[in-house]
Formats: sequence, C-alpha cells, structure tokens
Amino acid sequence: MNSRSKGKRGELDFAHYLADRGMPARRGQQFRGGEGSPDVVCEALPQVHFEVKFTERTDMYAWIEQALADGGEGKYHVVAHRKTRGEWLAILPMEELLTLLENGSVLSG
Repeated sequence: MNSRSKGKRGELDFAHYLADRGMPARRGQQFRGGEGSPDVVCEALPQVHFEVKFTERTDMYAWIEQALADGGEGKYHVVAHRKTRGEWLAILPMEELLTLLENGSVLSG
C-alpha cells in the first residue's frame, strides 16, 4: 500500500473514531484541499486543527511543526497518531494542553 492510500485510510479511520464518540467528522483534504487544510474536520471541535498520521515511524516534532504551520493561530494543534495495531494517540504542544485543562473543555468554544 502506498503512503497516500495509507494516509487516506488513516484519516477515514480517525474520522470514524470521532464519529463513534458522538463527534461527526470527515476528511478535510477531500473538500477544501490544498495547504493548510486539516486532515480531518470535526464540526463539534471547530477550534481544533487535526493532523492525522497513520504510520509505524514517528517524527513528532516534524508533525507538530506541520500542524502549527497549517493550522495557524487561534487553533489547538493536535496530531492524531496510530500505528497499525495500536490505539489513537493525541500529540499536542504542552502549552495548548495546559490551556485546554485550564479552560475545562474545548467544547465550550
């Protein structure tokens, strides 16, 4: 499987993961396309820029840099990562996590 189709599969899987938890989501690239588009769009979490990585290798710092560059200011930048037989993990800058914890919830808007 090439990396593009594996990436698409990971994005669909993550969108379903969110939807199964009551947060309908869809792939972002297929609708908006281009640079800066999130990999997955979740209407319940409009302030979150999701970058999805479905790979065995990890390069967390490069992934976060990509999420920060693509998501811009005023967003929470989350890298959703999963290995083939692993669980979904969230990777985000510590300052953003602390802000989320201080505010209580990203759902409050």
